[in-house]
Amino acid sequence: MVQYNFKKITKVPTGKDFVDIVLSRTQRQTPTVVHKGYAINRIRQFYMRKVKFTQTNFHEKLSTIIEEFPRLDDIHPFYGDLLHVLYNKDHYKLALGQINTARNLISKIAKDYVKLLKYGDSLYRCKALKVAALGRMCTVTKRIGPSLAYLDQIRQHMARLPSIDPNTRTILICGYPNVGKSSFINKITRADVDVQPYAFTTKSLFVGHTDYKYLRYQVIDTPGILDRPFEDRNIIEMCSITALAHLRAAVLFFLDISGSCGYTISQQSALFHSIKSLFMNKPLIIVCNKTDLQSLEGISEDDKKLVEEMKSEAMKTLIGQGGEPREGAEVLLTMSTLTEQGVIAVKNAACERLLDQRVEVKMKSKKINDCLNRFHVAVPKPRDQKERPACIPQAVLEAKAKEAEKEKKKLERDLEEENGGAGVYSASLKKHYLLANDEWKEDNMPEILDGHNVYDFVDPDILQRLEELEKEEGLLQEQDDDEEEMDVEDLTPQQQKELAEIRRKKSILIREHRIKKSTAESRPIVPRKFDKDKRFTSERMGRQLSSLGLDPSKAIERVRSKSRGRKRERSADHDMDVDDDGSNKKMRARSLSRSRSRSRPPTSELVPGEGFKDSAQKIKAFKMGKKSVQKRNKDARKGEGDRVIPNLKPKHLYSGKRSNGKTTRR
Repeated sequence: MVQYNFKKITKVPTGKDFVDIVLSRTQRQTPTVVHKGYAINRIRQFYMRKVKFTQTNFHEKLSTIIEEFPRLDDIHPFYGDLLHVLYNKDHYKLALGQINTARNLISKIAKDYVKLLKYGDSLYRCKALKVAALGRMCTVTKRIGPSLAYLDQIRQHMARLPSIDPNTRTILICGYPNVGKSSFINKITRADVDVQPYAFTTKSLFVGHTDYKYLRYQVIDTPGILDRPFEDRNIIEMCSITALAHLRAAVLFFLDISGSCGYTISQQSALFHSIKSLFMNKPLIIVCNKTDLQSLEGISEDDKKLVEEMKSEAMKTLIGQGGEPREGAEVLLTMSTLTEQGVIAVKNAACERLLDQRVEVKMKSKKINDCLNRFHVAVPKPRDQKERPACIPQAVLEAKAKEAEKEKKKLERDLEEENGGAGVYSASLKKHYLLANDEWKEDNMPEILDGHNVYDFVDPDILQRLEELEKEEGLLQEQDDDEEEMDVEDLTPQQQKELAEIRRKKSILIREHRIKKSTAESRPIVPRKFDKDKRFTSERMGRQLSSLGLDPSKAIERVRSKSRGRKRERSADHDMDVDDDGSNKKMRARSLSRSRSRSRPPTSELVPGEGFKDSAQKIKAFKMGKKSVQKRNKDARKGEGDRVIPNLKPKHLYSGKRSNGKTTRR
C-alpha cells in the first residue's frame, strides 16, 4: 500500500537563515586558529578544509530539499495533478530547478577555489581566497531566497493535505454545492466536516473512514462543482475534477430533488451529463437527497424525465463484458440526511458495488491463473439419508430476543422528543429506583429532623386550622380598625390636633432613620465642632434633666471627663509632686527616658514569646542568620529572588580563538 505523507518534509529555511546555519556550523566544527609561523602547506590545508566543509554543508542541505519534495513524474497521477492544480507544476519545477542549479554552482565554486588555494603563497593570500569562496557561496544562496520561501509555503500547504491512498477502496461523493455531501460523510464516518446552509462551505478534499464487511473504506468529500466550461472552473472545483479523474472509486452523485440548494433538477442533470465521461468504468449511484422536504414521486413530470435519463446513463456503467447488468444492482437511491432515512442503505450499496467491481477486475487479471490452482472449496458429502436441519441453541435465540427488545426500547432521547423537546421535558430520576413495589417510586421523600420523620408530627387538619386562624385574625384586625376610628372620633379638636402632630413627627423620625440607615456606610463622621445644630450637647442634656426635676451636675461632669484626650489623662496622673530633695518627678522621668532608648531590647536579652529556650540559643540563631546572607550580600543581591547579571558580556565568553584580523569577519 503506497502512503504519501507530506508532513515529513523538512522545514525550508530562508536565504539569510540558510547562510547563518551553514557558516556557524563551519565555525564550530573546523579549527579556528592559524599562525604566520606555520608551514605554508599547513596554512593551505587549513583554509582548504574550511572551503570544502562549507561546500559539503550547502550540498547536504540543498540535496535534502530536492529529495524530500515529491517529483511530479514519479508519484501517483492523482497527486501529480492535485499539486499542479494547487501550485502550478511549472512554478514548482522551476523552484526545485533553481535549488539544483545553486547546488551545482556552489560545488563548482568550491572546486575552483580549492584549486587556487593549492598554490597560495602566503597566509594573507589563502585567507583572502577562503573569504572570496565563502562569500560567493553565500551570494548564490541568497539569490535563491524567493525560491526557498516559495517551497516552504508549498511545504506548509502540503502538510495540511489529507492523507489519501489512491489504491485502496474508495467512495467518492460529488455533486452541486449545498446538496448534502458533507452531511452524508458526517453520518457514515467519524469525520467532522463543517456543514453550513450556503454554497462552497467545503473548499478542499476531506477524508473519512467507514467499515463494511470487516473491510475499511475511505470516503472522500469533494467540493461542489458548477456546470460551466472546463477553462472557467476555479481551483476548488478542479480538486473535485482531479479526484474523479484519477481515483478508482465508487461515485455517489448527489441530486437535491427539493431545490433548496439553489439549483434546479435540470441544472443538476446538465452537470451530470457534462462530467459523465469521468464516471466511465466506475460504479455509479445517483442519490436523491432531501426526501424529507420533497419526495421523488412528488416532483414534476419534466423533472422525472430528467431523473430517468440520468438513471439510464448510470445503467450503462453496469453493463459487463457479456452485455448483461449485474443482478440486484441499483443505480437510483433516495435518502434524507436530516432524518437519516436511507443513509445506511446508500452506504451499503456503494460498498457492495465497489467490492463486486474490484473482485471482477481481479478475476480478469492475468495473476488469477497463478492463484486458482491453490484454491479448493470443500463441500461435505452426505454419509446417510438422515435429515440434519440447522440447529440454533436456545441461548442464542434468547440473546437475539433480548437484543430485539433493546432495539425496540425507547431511549431517553426519544421520550424527550415526544414530550416537547429540550427545556420542556424533565427526566425523572426516580424511575430507576430499586424498590419492592414500583408504586413507591413516586412517593415524596421523608424529611428527617433529629432522627424523626417531620411528617409524623404534622396534624392532618393543619390546612383547615390555618384557614380558620387567618379568618379570625382578619376579623380582629377589622375590629381594631373600628376601635381606632371610634377613639379618634371621641377626641376633642385640640386632642385630635395634638395626635396628628405626634403622628407627623413619628413619620419624620422613621424617614430620617431610614435615610441614615441607607447611607450609613458612605456617610462621613462629622466632628463635634462642626455640628452646627448642637443637637446632642451636654448643656442641652442638662436643660432636659432640669426640666424633668433631676440634678444634671454629675452627668455633665462625667461627660466632660470622658471627652478629654489621652494627653490630659497622662498629665493628670503625673501630679506636680516634689520629692524631699526638691526635684520634680515628671522632669526626672522625662530626662530618664531621654538618656537611653528603650524601643527594642538588646539582642542577647530573651523576650517572652520569641520562641527561644534561652539567651544562648537566641545568640546562636542570630549568628546563623547573618552567616546565611553573607554570600547574597557579597553578590550585591537584594534578596533570594534577585537574578541580576552584573556583567552582560564577560570577557571569557567574548574573546578567544580568533586572533588574526577583525572579529567582524568569519
